[in-house]
Amino acid sequence: MKLFFSFIVPVFNRPNEVDELLQSLVLQDYDKPFEVVIVEDGSTESSQTVIDGYRDKLDITYLFKQNSGPGSSRNYGMQRAKGNYFIVLDSDCIIPPQYLSVVDASLSKSYVDCFGGPDAAHSSFSQVQKAINYAMTSILTTGGIRGGKNSVGKFQPRSFNMGISKEAFQKTQGFGNIHPGEDPDLTFRIWKAGYKTRLIPEAYVYHKRRIDWSKFYTQVRKFGMVRPILNQWHPGTAKITYWFPSLFCIGLLVSIVSLFFGLFLPIIIYLLYFGLLFVHSFIVNKSFKVAFLSLIAVLIQFFGYGIGFFKNSVLLIFSKKEPQVLFPKLFFKTL
Repeated sequence: MKLFFSFIVPVFNRPNEVDELLQSLVLQDYDKPFEVVIVEDGSTESSQTVIDGYRDKLDITYLFKQNSGPGSSRNYGMQRAKGNYFIVLDSDCIIPPQYLSVVDASLSKSYVDCFGGPDAAHSSFSQVQKAINYAMTSILTTGGIRGGKNSVGKFQPRSFNMGISKEAFQKTQGFGNIHPGEDPDLTFRIWKAGYKTRLIPEAYVYHKRRIDWSKFYTQVRKFGMVRPILNQWHPGTAKITYWFPSLFCIGLLVSIVSLFFGLFLPIIIYLLYFGLLFVHSFIVNKSFKVAFLSLIAVLIQFFGYGIGFFKNSVLLIFSKKEPQVLFPKLFFKTL
């Protein structure tokens, strides 16, 4: 099958990010035509001027719609795209020049209807961004589920760097209205529809993660909050490892209390783990400061996710209400 790629990018009040993303797409070494679809999700800061500056360099379709969340905006773009294979990106990504060539070569060699790629930290990123990137991608924290390794079972693509064929999109009807969590929900429905997913390790993007510590905590807490909902919707996908951050937090608190009773072994185990994180982050990032900040990022990640996951798991177990009623802030209204 001859592939024609359409990049699908929802954006909300981020014209500067769109500028950086489009500039990186101009620099692609891919020698075949491709399309870029920018979906303005009810923004008050328009990207129109930025996009007009690239119309002579890229095949761009610019769409504006009422705010309804990133999942709905991606669907809106895919419904109107010209391509037969969609690549979904977040607006805060920068794409390396070889990206599309790598994707095309991989799919031409071994076709799959949905793929995902890793995220990486660009040299221009701030030290906090690099630390957060480490916490989100390290095999010592998330186990590599965001693209850090191959052997993670059936790979679950994430919507900051995800490809899906037009056929699979039409079969599944695309993303749902939950957010975050719309990407694993779609992946599970892709599997149920009989399609396969795969990691393309070389198809990485630089994901800027436009967040400070407070926003990072809010983000990972929401990740934890939606996972019990996904477990309920797709019970065959639930894993015991999803409880790890909650158990990590409980264990850390217990180990601190144990010090008052003269028990040092539990806290020594945690100190060894943090020491391993520090050394590994230093090797990866080649910076003592980023390595130290990585420890803060991991603590925020585990406590945010762990608290959100534990709380919502308990609420879902003991409540007869639907998730949309229990957690309305995790759902966008469907247009």
